[in-house]
Amino acid sequence: MTRKVLSAFLMLIIMTALTGIVYPLVTTGLARVLFPHQASGSLVLQGGQVIGSALIGQKFTGPRYFHGRPSAAGEDGYDAVSSGGSNLGPTNKKLLKTVKERLAAIRAENDLSPDTPVPSDLVTASASGLDPDITPQAAYLQVPRVARARNLPEDKVRLLVDRNITGRQFGIWGEPRVNVLKLNVELDNLSP
Repeated sequence: MTRKVLSAFLMLIIMTALTGIVYPLVTTGLARVLFPHQASGSLVLQGGQVIGSALIGQKFTGPRYFHGRPSAAGEDGYDAVSSGGSNLGPTNKKLLKTVKERLAAIRAENDLSPDTPVPSDLVTASASGLDPDITPQAAYLQVPRVARARNLPEDKVRLLVDRNITGRQFGIWGEPRVNVLKLNVELDNLSP
């Protein structure tokens, strides 16, 4: 009996060391060698300073910047500690009211007529509440406002959006998207 208990305890120690120490160290080391940018959190730099991660949405306000998806993460949104959606269903009155308010704000901010279609990703939060990307249509809708606010030609701002579109992964997975943080950093570099 004592021998079986010792064998079981020894196996517990060996497996804990292998799966709790060796395996994480090896996978982390390989990730840092093979994918250094991603292993470091896909950090975005501006002027040598870390200003965020390309994987986590941030709140941009004001007419000079492209705006991302609304966030339901945390009390004021974009709180990485409180990642999560609102869990409101499509017929929930609070959600419908919120979407109508966001739609009115988007239309007013971008000088859109009441019948201009607005991409859904500008008025609905993602499941995590921290989606860093918007659709190309959502970015193009904001081009006139951003160009006007920065005194830039619309064609130049539209070209910037074109350069920041990421296609489907391996040509088949996901949808084309624009990372809002990266786009705004390039915009700042274009016209500080």
